[in-house]
Amino acid sequence: MSTYKIALLAGDGIGPEIMDEAVKILLLVESRNAVTFDLKPALFGASAYFETGKSFPEESGVICDQADAILKGTIGLNHEDSKKIPADEGPERGALLPMRRRYDTYANFRPVYLPRSLAHFSPLKPEVIGDGIDLIIIRELVGGLYFGSKKSGVDDQGRRYVHETLEYNEDQIRRVLEVAFQLASKRKKVLHNIHKSNVLKSSILWNEIVEEVRPSYPDIEVKHVLVDAAATYLCLDPGSFDVMVMENMFGDILSDQGGGILGSLGLMPSACVGPEKSYYEPSHGSAPDIAGQGIANPYSMIGSVAMMLEMSFGMDREARNLWRAMQSVFAAGYTTPDLARRGKSEKKISTAEVVDRVVTELGKQPIGD
Repeated sequence: MSTYKIALLAGDGIGPEIMDEAVKILLLVESRNAVTFDLKPALFGASAYFETGKSFPEESGVICDQADAILKGTIGLNHEDSKKIPADEGPERGALLPMRRRYDTYANFRPVYLPRSLAHFSPLKPEVIGDGIDLIIIRELVGGLYFGSKKSGVDDQGRRYVHETLEYNEDQIRRVLEVAFQLASKRKKVLHNIHKSNVLKSSILWNEIVEEVRPSYPDIEVKHVLVDAAATYLCLDPGSFDVMVMENMFGDILSDQGGGILGSLGLMPSACVGPEKSYYEPSHGSAPDIAGQGIANPYSMIGSVAMMLEMSFGMDREARNLWRAMQSVFAAGYTTPDLARRGKSEKKISTAEVVDRVVTELGKQPIGD
């Protein structure tokens, strides 16, 4: 019997609602397998700030330090409420980025996956989707512009200014490229390197490291694509991509575009992987406009649970079972109102009802299949 400690960071907005549903899944997985989950809730984000004065309180940090994996909900407030929190304690700057730095979660896995049975969610034409969309973005997560030095002030002519620096060293680049090459070797053996070397020196260094790592993976075909061209091709021909690797800000933008071609960021889970600890989170925001109504789509959160089962606990088969169970519910026409696309042909149900159906379907899956 294996025991795993999981820190549960419910967060803000719809975060607590979808976290409650994730716990339902974990309890069923626990009952079906020789495993025990020790679930440890902790404050995180705006809700933590309003209760403790810190968006990532040290008590929460200790819980995360002791966990085998971290499951994070959504964070953030609407524009007006965000003004109630000092800028440096905002959920992203005061909680999310410090957690990434604390655990050095340098590799962000964002699967852009939509089987043909769920193609009705996508705004793309059926002929573009074909048999489905199946690519994965590997985003470097603890370097680049987001973590570079920052300075703001007023110059000697009275003009306000800001300086933000895009910083990378070769070790930061090499380690995320190793992750991407290894993943490509398990998939279609094609790696798309996304860059902007016609403008940015950081991309020139990035591409140099790609060529240094490449000989260790002679069976991998590397395709170099400028980031602006990649944005176009993602819409016109997403099937041309398999594994895509890129620096932090490019990955932030293109992965959200990936959610767009699926039809919603609510259809894209995420894993943020470090040398010793990883956290898992839905890719979407906190949706404060629908918080508390029980209508939030739980797909991305459930997918993040599946990624945690596979990547942190080695439960690959149960992760596949969970994916199949969830997709079967949505393929049968059930959906939450925020994902509704087909009018009367869809069966709109609550967040809890969706997950109850997923639990039922997961219970039907043979253990060890």
